[in-house]
Amino acid sequence: MKAIQCFDELAEHLKVSGERRRVAVVCGQDESTKGAVMRAKEAGFAEPIFVDDDDVDVAAAKAVALVREGKADVIMKGLLNTDNLLKAILNKETGILPKGQVLTHLTCAKLPMYDKLLFMTDVAVIPYPTKEQREQQLQYLLTLCRKMGVEEPRIALISCSEKVNPKHFPCTVEYQELVEKTKTGAFGPCIVDGPLDLKTSLSPAALHKKGIQSPLEGKSDGLIFSDIQAGNVFYKTITLFCEAQTAAILQGPQVPVVLTSRADSADNKFYSLALACV
Repeated sequence: MKAIQCFDELAEHLKVSGERRRVAVVCGQDESTKGAVMRAKEAGFAEPIFVDDDDVDVAAAKAVALVREGKADVIMKGLLNTDNLLKAILNKETGILPKGQVLTHLTCAKLPMYDKLLFMTDVAVIPYPTKEQREQQLQYLLTLCRKMGVEEPRIALISCSEKVNPKHFPCTVEYQELVEKTKTGAFGPCIVDGPLDLKTSLSPAALHKKGIQSPLEGKSDGLIFSDIQAGNVFYKTITLFCEAQTAAILQGPQVPVVLTSRADSADNKFYSLALACV
């Protein structure tokens, strides 16, 4: 499979595959959510199941129940607060987060100045990932990249510099451990390196100018951020100043969850739904 380079290619790939995902759309009365879902239906890769109730908590529980019953492949958030949906997903008795799985947020972005899609985690859910959480983030990121046709994903572990600093940035020590584990083949075909700063992760010129040797060669497919603050600032910067197109999903539950903002455009919700369906 050729690597998917943009969101239009993603939609076309799903259309050609002929597979339809059953999407439980929770409180999807708003125009942007309805527009995105119907566009996905017309493109042939989604079959919406609209789940509504006067009580949003009941609606969220109904959507989660559809997953547990094997009747839905994706959940999509509509006009309700994220907390209400997460409460149903994380319910210890009736939820859909398997024991031992980490709930995390994955983003895919298309930036005008970068020649391929860029994947990243986590800009919205986990404040300060533990070593174990970061390892699962890497596994989710690699799986998504491969689903998008990237056979040997290049993943950068992001910090403010390329030096390991146990005193001020303990995550850089964990980065090195993750790099060494990757070299054993624990995560399949991939290239993981870090700590690296953002420029040396994404720019061969910056990497060479600083005289740094990295197997990523400044051509990363994915970024793993040190914490939610770094990831969130980067995400909001590229959407505000770079006019980046973005798609975002939650990974960890039994099915992908489209968790866009209620204020997001129909385009972003469509791209996010496509990402979940792939």
